[in-house]
This record gives sequence, C-alpha cells and structure tokens, in this order.
Amino acid sequence: MSTPTLVVMAAGMGSRYGGLKQLDAVGPHGQVILDYSVYDAYRAGFERVVFVIKPEIEAAFRERVGERIARKMDARYVFQTLEDLPAGYSAPEGRVKPWGTCHAVLAARGEVDGPFAVINADDRYGPEGFRGIYEHFKRASAGEYCMAGYLLGNTLTENGSVARGVCETDSEGRLVSVTERTRIEKTASGARYTEDGGASWTDIALDSTVSMNLWGFTRDFMDEAWTRFPAFLDRTLRENPLKGEYFLPGVVTQLLEEGRASVRVLRTRDRWYGVTYKEDRASVTAAFGRLTEEGVYPEELWA
Repeated sequence: MSTPTLVVMAAGMGSRYGGLKQLDAVGPHGQVILDYSVYDAYRAGFERVVFVIKPEIEAAFRERVGERIARKMDARYVFQTLEDLPAGYSAPEGRVKPWGTCHAVLAARGEVDGPFAVINADDRYGPEGFRGIYEHFKRASAGEYCMAGYLLGNTLTENGSVARGVCETDSEGRLVSVTERTRIEKTASGARYTEDGGASWTDIALDSTVSMNLWGFTRDFMDEAWTRFPAFLDRTLRENPLKGEYFLPGVVTQLLEEGRASVRVLRTRDRWYGVTYKEDRASVTAAFGRLTEEGVYPEELWA
C-alpha cells in the first residue's frame, strides 16, 4: 500500500458562523477542531497531510495550526483558487465563490500519489472513522472507495439547522446514493427536514446514516474528477456562473451510477462536533474538555 495522505479542505470561510472558524480555539491549550481530527488520523496511521487553503490565510493557518502539526506529520499546503481550471476555461467576471468541495480536493492532485482521505477543516469526526478508512486502504483496489457513515442524531446542533448527506446503502453496506438535505433541524422528539424553506417538514429518523465528508479514495478518483470537471463547467458557466459548485458527493454519485466505483460505508458511533453557529462554540469547548479529562485526547496533542 502506498502511503495514505489526509487531504483537509480548509479554504472555506464560515459564512453562518461569521468568520474563519477553522482557527477558533476550542481545546484546553488553544487547539482548534482541526487539531483533533488530524490527530485522530495520525493515530490511525496517516503520516502525511495536505491542507487546501486560500492564499490569503496561509500565514495565519501555518502559525495557528500547521506548524505544530508538522512536528509529527509531513505537512503540505496547496491553494484553492478560482483560476485553477482546465485549459481553455476561465472564471467569469464577478465570480468570488470557490468552485466547491470536489474542486478543493482537486487542488491537492499534485501532492497525492496514493490512497487519500478527505475531511472538512471544521468538523471533529472521532477516531473510529479514520481507523476504518486506513484499514480499508490496505486491501482496496482502484475504484474501491469508502466513507464514514454517522448516525444523524450524533451530528445535530441545538442552535439551528444543518446540511447533511443522507445515505442509502445496500444489503452489503455499499453506498447506493447520497441525498443532500440542506436544512435539517433537531426537534423535541427527533429531527425533521424541509425542502421548501420551511413551508412543510418531513420527519427523519435519528439513526439515519449521514455523510460528514469523511471519505476514503484511491488515487484514480483525482483523474476521474478532473476528467469530469469540463462538463460541469460547461453547464455551470451557462446556467449558474457565479454560484455553481462542483460537489464531491455529486461526482461520487456519477461514478456509482456508471458502475465505475463502489463505496463501502463504514458506520461509526462517534459523535461529531463542529461550530456551525457562534452559539455552538461553548458546548464544543466543553466537550473537548471532557474528552481530555476522560483520556480520549492528551492535554498536548503535538508535544
């Protein structure tokens, strides 16, 4: 097995949160959420990490996160920019929004030469998913991907709605489809989602399996995603040039429908922690304090 790489999507600004939430301290010694996720990956066997960031946050990111992680891991940096497009394409005038999560992953294509995992920078995933993905890589051939599947009830916040990819699997635990639900809310008795801005609601079970963008891919995914990028651009530049996004689950769904890939869903009971809203920060900070006291994490992660 080639050495697996961890790809961290850290270029996005937290619009609902109101700032660069990736750099907010939540741990007892100034650790950010990303510290804990990368540390869990490191303990699972990952020795190399590629941070996908914007050029303008590089100095702050290196100082607040990257330098201490580099004490234990081979840390690399790549930039997600609007101009990183196939030959013959250019960003339309007025476009400021990044091209989406799959484009963020493609920014790391020059630094990935084997299997790789993908995570968001502002989510705590827990150790179980990283262990499962690392073990999957030991036996995976090209096109044999995997994904950590979380219980919906372990991924909700008390402070507002969340977007989650609701997963359907077959009898052997392989992914059939991911349906994006952009507004799921916790209720007194469970959870519900709306597709029409709140005019109507549908209940959803708390034990539903959802994707939190913790994926495991073999190297061929980079080539598949880059090959499909022009078709996305042709459609988006025509229909939604300023806001259209090249989403990671969308590309995975295409490959599943074409029979070019399979995705093993590795179910985990770990709890997600993230700061979707400013009000989440206090509870997340308290949670990491408890996890440290319980010995799940050491006081100093990268000492």
